[in-house]
Amino acid sequence: MKDEKQGILRHVAIIMDGNGRWAQAQGLPRALGHRAGMESLKKIVEACPDLGIDYLTVYAFSTENWKRPKLEVEALMRLMSEYIDSELSRLKKNGVRIKILGDILPVPAALRSKIENAVMETANNQGLTFSIALNYGGRQEILQAAKKLAHQALQGEDPDQWTEEDFQKSLYIGDLPDPDLMIRTGGELRISNFLLWQLAYSELWTTPIYWPDFTPDVLAQALHDYGSRQRRFGGI
Repeated sequence: MKDEKQGILRHVAIIMDGNGRWAQAQGLPRALGHRAGMESLKKIVEACPDLGIDYLTVYAFSTENWKRPKLEVEALMRLMSEYIDSELSRLKKNGVRIKILGDILPVPAALRSKIENAVMETANNQGLTFSIALNYGGRQEILQAAKKLAHQALQGEDPDQWTEEDFQKSLYIGDLPDPDLMIRTGGELRISNFLLWQLAYSELWTTPIYWPDFTPDVLAQALHDYGSRQRRFGGI
C-alpha cells in the first residue's frame, strides 16, 4: 500500500450503510439486516491488521439515528451490547484498542457501562485502534470542541496561539491521524455528517454493495484502488 507520493495507508473510516435495504431485499426484518452487518464488522476488524491498517473508524450510530422507529433503535442497542459480550475477549487477545467517538450519555446505562469497561480494558493495547462513532455527529463534534476552547479562553488562554492541532485535540477523535480513506457502502454518495473536520483531504471510495455483503476481499479492493491514486493535498 505504498507509493512515493501516496505514502502509507494507516487509517480507514467506514460508513456501514445498507443493512436495512439488504434485509428488505431478502424479505427479512430490518433488525436481521443489522445483525448480518454486525457479522461483517467482526470480519473486517479481524482483517485490518493483515491488510496493514492501524486505525479503523466506523459509523455505528449517528445523532440523527434516534429518529428511527423505537424498536429499531432498541435492536441496535442490543446488538452493540451483544457485540461487546461476544468480542471483547477476542479484541483484547488481538491487542485491539477501542475508542468511542461521540456523546454516549444518552445511551442506555447498562450498555454505557459495558462500553466504558471495554474502553478501559483495552486502553493499553498496541494493535489496531478501533474507533466506534456512537451517538456521533460531525457538526456536534466541532461545536463541542469550539465550546471547550471557548471555555479555555475564558480561563485566560490566548486563542491567537492555538493551531489546527490544538483544535483537533479537542475533538472526539483526539490525536488520531486523519483517515486516509473513507469507504461508504450501499451506493449513497454523501458523508452524512461523518468526520467533517477529519475528512478534509481523505480519499473517498463508494460501492453499491450493502454492508452485510462487504467482505475483507472488497476492503482489499478499496485499498488497491486507493494505492493507484495520488494525494496532492492542494499541491501539484
